[in-house]
Amino acid sequence: MAPRIAAAEPSVAGLVLLAGATEPMHRSVLRQVRYLATVHTPSADPEADPSVQTITRQVALIDDPDLSPSTPDHLLPLGVPAQYWLDLRGYDPVAVAAQLDLPMLIMQGGRDYQVTVTDDLAGWQNGLADRDNVTIRVYPADDHLFFPGSGPSTPASYEPAQHVDEAVVTDIVRWVDGTTR
Repeated sequence: MAPRIAAAEPSVAGLVLLAGATEPMHRSVLRQVRYLATVHTPSADPEADPSVQTITRQVALIDDPDLSPSTPDHLLPLGVPAQYWLDLRGYDPVAVAAQLDLPMLIMQGGRDYQVTVTDDLAGWQNGLADRDNVTIRVYPADDHLFFPGSGPSTPASYEPAQHVDEAVVTDIVRWVDGTTR
C-alpha cells in the first residue's frame, strides 16, 4: 500500500517497505495456506488439505470477471468484502512505485513465508532494477516480522516477545540519514 499512499500524498519524501508484497493479495493468501499445510503435514499433498481446497475456491472467485460488490463476504478469502478485492485486483504496487520519483528502501526477510523472496522481492527487483535511488536489503534469518530465527517460519514463531532484528533498525536509520542530507 505504501506506493499507493505515496502517489496520493505529495509530501511523502521516500518509502521504506518492509516485507512489501508484489503478488496480488488473494494469491499470496493461497500461497500461505499451501505453505502452512506443508509445514503441518510435510509428507501430504497440500492440495488435498481442506483449508487449501476452500481457499482455492475463494481465490478463484476473486479472479472471476463476474465478481461484484454483491458477492457474499463468506464466499471470499478471509471473509473480506468483494469491494476490497475488486479494488486490490487493479493495484500493481511495483508499477505504481516505478512511477514515483522517490528514494526507496525495500527490506525482506529471507524466512518470510507471507511475503517471499522468490515471489515478491523478485517483483521489486525486476520492476525497479534501473533505479539508482532504490536500495534492496535481504535479511536471510528474518521472518515476516523481521524477527531473526532458524528453520521454517510459522505463525507460532511470532508469539514469543521478540525484538526486530537490530540490523534492520540500523539499516533504516542509516538509509533515512543518508537520504535526508
